[in-house]
Amino acid sequence: MTEKTKKEKKVIVIPAREDRNSENGQEKNKRRVAAYARVSTNKESQQTSYEAQVRYYTDYIKKQADWSFAGMYAEEGVTGTSTRKRVEFQRMIDDAVAGNIDLIITKSVSRFARNTVDSLTAIRQLKEHGVECYFEKENIWTFDTKGELLITIMSSLAQEESRSISENTRWGMRKAFQNGKVFVPFRHFLGYDRGANGELQVNLEQAETVQMIYQMFLDGYSFYRIAAELTKRGISTPYGLQIWNGRTVKNILQNEKYRGDALLQKRYSRDFLDREMRKNEGAVPQYYIVGNHEAIIDTEMFQRVQEELKRRESRHGK
Repeated sequence: MTEKTKKEKKVIVIPAREDRNSENGQEKNKRRVAAYARVSTNKESQQTSYEAQVRYYTDYIKKQADWSFAGMYAEEGVTGTSTRKRVEFQRMIDDAVAGNIDLIITKSVSRFARNTVDSLTAIRQLKEHGVECYFEKENIWTFDTKGELLITIMSSLAQEESRSISENTRWGMRKAFQNGKVFVPFRHFLGYDRGANGELQVNLEQAETVQMIYQMFLDGYSFYRIAAELTKRGISTPYGLQIWNGRTVKNILQNEKYRGDALLQKRYSRDFLDREMRKNEGAVPQYYIVGNHEAIIDTEMFQRVQEELKRRESRHGK
């Protein structure tokens, strides 16, 4: 190529195009920011924390000139070890993936998730859709080059803390079981109220219903016929409902607490991450306490009912 034909090198700058708001032609669109808040229990002390988080982040976002408030996603009394049971968390992810959120802010990595896999899965899903997360306590932005590494470390620490708390809680519960401590959901337990020291105290009115159920069963009534009769009489279920079902009747007939005894650890949680309760069929120890409290059903009647239950099950091949 000759000197005459060679063109002079020239750099042309193409300026960036401003992103204008389609409605008013002013500066670029504001970043749509949502916040996520969670407390793990319904205790009064945690209630204050929950309300404070909601109020703080709502006000914080609205005060930022270049942010627009995209919503507050808040959950109360929900564990952070798994995202599967967190309705608000899932709704937030769905809204973000749908393009309604640009940035999610939350107090800390542990508030977002105490499960490393869940945390990273959610963050990567959000990044794929152009949504960033900011964890205020750790000052981590997920679009930062070091963001994912820091989140991995912090999530692992949070998961380990959750595992430790879970194991300590389970140890405490089993120690209580060994010492004969009985835990009963009194609000949903027909026939007994909580006594002054946490013991089972007979509720005379409800005890009559329990005795009636046992007698009707021995008189030949089926679970469903007993349920229909209780519903007809306007008697409330253990949960305060007006319609009974056969399963509830059967559970009452099988419950050893009505004879004054208590079988502890009928169900257990195998995995601290999902905390799903499973029927204990020998996986962990059980404890049977004889004569723990005043009986509503005498031993003879209770035994007759258990034998009749077995007879009917064998007859129907169940």
